[in-house]
Amino acid sequence: MNQRNRRHMAERASMEDFEAMLNESLDIDTPDEGSVVKGKVIAIEAGQAIIDVGYKMEGRVDLKEFANPGEEANLKVGDEVEVYLDRVENARGEASISREKARREEAWDRLEQAHGKDERVEGAIFGRVKGGFTVDLGGAVAFLPGSQVDVRPVRDAGPLMGLKQPFQILKMDRRRGNIVVSRRAILEESRAEQRAEVIANLSEGQVVDGVVKNITEYGAFVDLGGVDGLLHVTDMAWRRVNHPSEILSIGETVKVQVVKINKESHRISLGMKQLQADPWDTVTEKFPVGSVHHGRVTNITDYGAFVELEAGVEGLVHVSEMSWTKKNVHPGKIVSTSQEVDVMVLEIDEAKRRVSLGLKQTMRNPWEVFSETHPAGTQIEGEVKNITEFGLFVGLEGDIDGMVHLSDITWEGRGEDAIQDFRKGDMVKAVVQEVDVEKERISLSMKAIENSAMAEATDGVKRGSIVTVEVTSIEEGGIEVEYNGVKSFIRRSDLARDRQDQRPERFQVGDKVDARVTNIDTKTRRLGLSIKAREIAEEKEAVEQYGSSDSGASLGDILGAALNRKE
Repeated sequence: MNQRNRRHMAERASMEDFEAMLNESLDIDTPDEGSVVKGKVIAIEAGQAIIDVGYKMEGRVDLKEFANPGEEANLKVGDEVEVYLDRVENARGEASISREKARREEAWDRLEQAHGKDERVEGAIFGRVKGGFTVDLGGAVAFLPGSQVDVRPVRDAGPLMGLKQPFQILKMDRRRGNIVVSRRAILEESRAEQRAEVIANLSEGQVVDGVVKNITEYGAFVDLGGVDGLLHVTDMAWRRVNHPSEILSIGETVKVQVVKINKESHRISLGMKQLQADPWDTVTEKFPVGSVHHGRVTNITDYGAFVELEAGVEGLVHVSEMSWTKKNVHPGKIVSTSQEVDVMVLEIDEAKRRVSLGLKQTMRNPWEVFSETHPAGTQIEGEVKNITEFGLFVGLEGDIDGMVHLSDITWEGRGEDAIQDFRKGDMVKAVVQEVDVEKERISLSMKAIENSAMAEATDGVKRGSIVTVEVTSIEEGGIEVEYNGVKSFIRRSDLARDRQDQRPERFQVGDKVDARVTNIDTKTRRLGLSIKAREIAEEKEAVEQYGSSDSGASLGDILGAALNRKE
């Protein structure tokens, strides 16, 4: 190889070495786009920081990107900072850099490590969005749902804004840029630790002071110094408490007893009545069975009414023990809440803490009273209350009913037909037949009224008496007549002695005729009458008084003389 070739090869090797060294230098000094690089602040002007990121590259970043939420940027010339390199050169020939993106990348690395270790992170709430708030976690923005702000709903989040405080990361997705955090989880953890410490110092049966924190329909929550206990409405007093606000108010300090502690759930049950004497200890002495007491109606249900005998002692008046007469009615139609009533103690069950009371027992049984004041045979008048297929129910004194059976409605015709003539509200008269106090039944008879009327009408009348009756109807088989309100029927064969005169049509309605009483039947309320029997009796009497069979006088003469004498 000649000298010229050797020189050419040496020059070529030197050029390759220089190129390799240049490329190596560029690889070291020129940062990659999309990475975080270190730079130095060389100037601050027009609200921007000019930063040298090396390799003779400079970029501009707004000062606000170096400031924390609600604060001003604390930056000066010469400070070293980390920025995010978007592009090596932009349209102005400068590097495109961002402090905010650098902080975000740095924050994401830090947050992912904390999330992996289940550690708390620090941040500040800086904005409100739909459904919650935005939180700055040192460069990364997270979402704080409204339900995760506090253990209880927060009406005003103003005091929490801009305040640095710990959060728990619930979920994060770097690819989508989503982070969800919770403040509530931190509070609950702290609260649980505090509860555990307080509960460790409490024991069942211990008496402590607490402050009423909240009141609900079923009780009140009492703060025992960092832990809440439930004071149920049934444990506030021995008496019935309709609502806790009757005896408690929010903020009030109360003395309570620890009734039960659940070590697993950290729930504490409290009581106030346990600090008072149990009125049930003396119930049997104060309210013996059979005694009558004055009480107040506290509650009404479908099956009865509760009556308070004294504070803490209530008894139930079952609906069946409320009234002698009002059956199958709601207790609210008999008594009202807060009404004061007299009740009788029927039964006491100390084990179940129950007292059975009776309201009707303090009043006389109306059937007994009626039996005393209306013995059998007494005539009554009342209003038809109900009509059934087997009789009429008539309202009586004492708000009770008596029944007139179909068979006791009338003597005339069938009871099934007669009952059709009655309507509710009709006033009727009847006679008391029987009073069964035990079965609460009163039997009445309207027939007996008619019997009574017949007895009055036929007073002094006996078989063989001659009575004057009025014709009320002409029938084919005879005539219907009436005597003192009692109706009777004279058959065709009894209309006259002579057959040719036994014609109903020879009478007219309104005619007055004399007839002989042949029978008096009080059971059927029938008066047997006969004109024929009267004529025969008169003939016999005339013959006996005015002639004999051998006197020679004719029957016409005898009857004429007898009639003249009567006249």
